[in-house]
Amino acid sequence: MGTSTDQTAAAEFHEFFEAHYAELARLAHLLTGEADAADDLAADALLALWHRWDRVRNADHPVAYARGVVANMARTRIRTAVRERRRIALFWAPRGDGDAVEGPDVSAVVDVQGALRRLPFRKRACVVLRHAFDLSERDTSLVLGISVGTVKSQTSRAVAELQRLLGPETSAAAQMQAAVAAQRSGGER
Repeated sequence: MGTSTDQTAAAEFHEFFEAHYAELARLAHLLTGEADAADDLAADALLALWHRWDRVRNADHPVAYARGVVANMARTRIRTAVRERRRIALFWAPRGDGDAVEGPDVSAVVDVQGALRRLPFRKRACVVLRHAFDLSERDTSLVLGISVGTVKSQTSRAVAELQRLLGPETSAAAQMQAAVAAQRSGGER
């Protein structure tokens, strides 16, 4: 393999990185709900893409491939965090036959990010990709590796669940759009 080919691949990857890093970090943030982890996930995903750059650049949809890598890494991070929280909860759980009642501490106002975090990963991913990234059902199915029908049903169910979680005052779609607009302008929600 000549250095000219290596330099061409490096230049192509650098261009891809510059064009898509911010978008991939935003996707990671919306999927995990963790701003601090978003940059790390995007960087890790791009590192993985660099190691497979020949395959990625020859793919039909390199950006969809990259989004899929971010989605898979986000899913792994969430699963790891859930397992860790369960271990900690078991460790600190009271021993014995106490009649302690555990219930969620539901606040009066639930913001969109909090509601998104409560959705199962696939529903959350469908809603984020469809509404925050304005991807078509087909593009969302490519990113997640699921059928278009699954995207439709998961998105529909997720929006209904968000409406239930967010209350009847405003629609879930309107709140989602407001949250996305706030994030794009750099505001915290």
